[in-house]
Amino acid sequence: MQEKQTSMTVKLRPGRRGSHGGYSFLTRGELPESRAYIELYLTQVREGLIRDIGSVEENLTTAQLILIDRTVSILGVLRCIEEHVKDNGVMQGETLSTSLRQAYLAYNNSVRLNLVVLGVEKRADAGSRTALEIIKEFDDEKAAREEGKV
Repeated sequence: MQEKQTSMTVKLRPGRRGSHGGYSFLTRGELPESRAYIELYLTQVREGLIRDIGSVEENLTTAQLILIDRTVSILGVLRCIEEHVKDNGVMQGETLSTSLRQAYLAYNNSVRLNLVVLGVEKRADAGSRTALEIIKEFDDEKAAREEGKV
């Protein structure tokens, strides 16, 4: 007697691909919950750029405000990509992560060019702080807030 062989293959739909959240940020202006802390960073960057260029928003031209807002938006996508890569690694198998391969360098270059057009230059005056000083201040403020909640 010959057994009848049946095929039990089921085609599964592919699962949701990992996402860095940059697309959501660009299209809806929303950051994933896991990346909400980036909003504080972007707010501080925007305020810093305004201070660097014209001290207050009212002193800036419409074109400068557009460039600042575009720069901050692009920087938001970059930060989402960087955090995604930090969590998931730079490589996918033997190739570079898709988010790094497709747009990361172009976004970085856009930020750089926007800053050049805005005239933001490196300054080493007495009031400047290093990145480590800013990070330490941010961490100290965060710790103080957490202590206040306990």
